Amino acid sequence: MSNLPFEWLVGLRYTRAGKRSGRSGFISFISLISMCGIALGVGALIVVLSVMNGFQKDVTDRMLSVLAHVEVFAPQGGMPDWQEQAKNALRHPEVKGAAPYSETQAGLMHGGEALRPAMVRGVLPEQEGDVSDVAKHVKMGSFAALRPGEFNIVLGIDLARALGAGIGEKVTMVLPQGTVTPAGLVPRMRNFTVVGIFSAQHQEFDAGMAFVHLQDAERMLRMDAPAGLRLRLADMHRAPQVAEELKKLLPGHLQVRDWSKLNANWFAAVQTEKRMMFIILTLIIAVAAFNLVSTLVMTVTDKQPDIAILRTLGASPNSIMKIFVIQGSLVGLLGTALGVAGGVAVALNIDVIVPFIEHLLGVQFLSKDIYYITTVPSDMRWPDVTKIGVVSVLMAFLATVYPSRSAARVKPAEALRYE
Repeated sequence: MSNLPFEWLVGLRYTRAGKRSGRSGFISFISLISMCGIALGVGALIVVLSVMNGFQKDVTDRMLSVLAHVEVFAPQGGMPDWQEQAKNALRHPEVKGAAPYSETQAGLMHGGEALRPAMVRGVLPEQEGDVSDVAKHVKMGSFAALRPGEFNIVLGIDLARALGAGIGEKVTMVLPQGTVTPAGLVPRMRNFTVVGIFSAQHQEFDAGMAFVHLQDAERMLRMDAPAGLRLRLADMHRAPQVAEELKKLLPGHLQVRDWSKLNANWFAAVQTEKRMMFIILTLIIAVAAFNLVSTLVMTVTDKQPDIAILRTLGASPNSIMKIFVIQGSLVGLLGTALGVAGGVAVALNIDVIVPFIEHLLGVQFLSKDIYYITTVPSDMRWPDVTKIGVVSVLMAFLATVYPSRSAARVKPAEALRYE
């Protein structure tokens, strides 16, 4: 400790609680409050962003249990050579699965229920497992019961409830493409037998998606080939980059889009919400930094005789500035370190902390009757933690600029005049 420059020794001394007067003790108390404020802001920001990341990851995983990571399709019609294109796509080292599909918007009816809109996807059940997990989400019936020519259908659980349809019952599919007859344009209709009901625990899919066999979909759409291919990747987060690489690998008449493009509005909304929460919660740290400014200003006022004595002993204005920069920065560093430690501890153990609070208060934050997610997820990311810590330390450092400059401008003669 004695080998440290005197600026560090004095700055560290000023950081500790003063014992010479009540005023010094009061200033140190405000400094402690500032430190706690920084720690609270940093910890809250880490926890909130981790929970938001957790919700985003949970929803994304549920979406991608039904969606493919990448879709390849022919915009002008079907893809008769889909087997060859699947082989071409699988040559890419990050493509792990490929399966054909056809897709259309349709209306479904059952009994006297009103027509319900749905996205009907034609798939090959034996290959669908290579690109999605929808077969694992079937709660009643069987996904394998989708056999060609039998016109069977698997419904989302909310769609089945809305239609009032159960296993073995018939639903009528109505396509927007009509058939021209002597009586005029007649909607294309066909009865399908419900052989399965799935629950992806995602409202959009459970309430608005149905699966049929690929050959049945082609007959309904009067197509000779699938619309395209759906691909699964080893790393879903590399989907945009892999999609760009596949555009060069596959023929130019095919279009490639990744899963983030299919849900661009949702991801944009989530990112905007995260940025706004970051800004709002950073204000807590900013308030603590303002408290740090007032603490240092009072410290400078209280320590003017000490500053004057140091100046008369030969200390330069820059050395005086360093003393108060060190004092304020140490408060910021300690507050940030405490906040990071507390925030990381809570974020990593939120699956234990939240149930404990629920049990203690006798409440449930996410009711099973309202939400599919009944536990609070958390996905702590170290880049977020680093960014929060850097912002906090920078704010604390900036808070020292004005008080330290004021201390450097203290004139020894005036400060010692009434001592």
